Amino acid sequence: MRIFDPHIHMSSRTTDDYEAMYEAGVRAVVEPSFWLGQPRTSPESFIDHFDALLGWEPFRAAQHGIAHHCTLALNPKEANDPRCTPVLDLLPRYLLKDGVVAVGEIGYDTMTPAEDHALAAQLQLAADHGLPALVHTPHRDKVAGLRRTLAVLRESQLPAEHVVLDHLNETTVGEAADSGCWLGFSIYPETKMDEGRMVDILRLFGTDRILVNSAADWGRSDPLKTRRVAEAMLAGGFSDDDVDRLLWRNPVAFFGISGRVELSVEEKGATHHGNSILRGGE
Repeated sequence: MRIFDPHIHMSSRTTDDYEAMYEAGVRAVVEPSFWLGQPRTSPESFIDHFDALLGWEPFRAAQHGIAHHCTLALNPKEANDPRCTPVLDLLPRYLLKDGVVAVGEIGYDTMTPAEDHALAAQLQLAADHGLPALVHTPHRDKVAGLRRTLAVLRESQLPAEHVVLDHLNETTVGEAADSGCWLGFSIYPETKMDEGRMVDILRLFGTDRILVNSAADWGRSDPLKTRRVAEAMLAGGFSDDDVDRLLWRNPVAFFGISGRVELSVEEKGATHHGNSILRGGE
């Protein structure tokens, strides 16, 4: 079984996670840029984070046989902080780089005018750079958030088929499917979606234009949830081909819009900028 996790925050995960993911069949990931869990104080904090997603994290993933890609953006939560918004002017030079396969996560957190502006501006950046967009639908008031997202998308120059609407659930999947966008589902231990509910949705909507991810981060989450979905699908009567389409071919197709998906794992050498992932060895 081969698995491509299209949304996972590996910077917050451990070497043990990489080892367990490889053992479970994960061979490729996309890591969206992320907030720190506490407020950033300047756009320079984004620069260091972006550089790590383009350098250190691909190096670390390659040590475990996993191809690493990223998406970059001003995230919805920090779009409300004027100390962070200047990163919008820095993004264009990063969106040209190999390894960046989409603009994201963008979208809504609390649905403010500042988030409206950041979403529209970054959809335009995606269109300008020929990149797809990873759109975060809010965790609260999800139906209203989806409708507001779709209204902004309709006014943008980015085609619906170049957008994945992430963090969907049973209340939003129908309208999202009607939009022509790709449908993203985050599988969590307690919140968002679980593997059983995901299988129920797949029975209703099929596997086309659907991405399933773990969205694992520094909170309560599980980087093996993609594997759990595969197992639940097989137990529920889906075929090996269905699983391969959902968990490999679909993310390859969506992020392949960028022309930058690289599934071979390049030898990165023993160190990155003089640093090694080894601790305590000779």
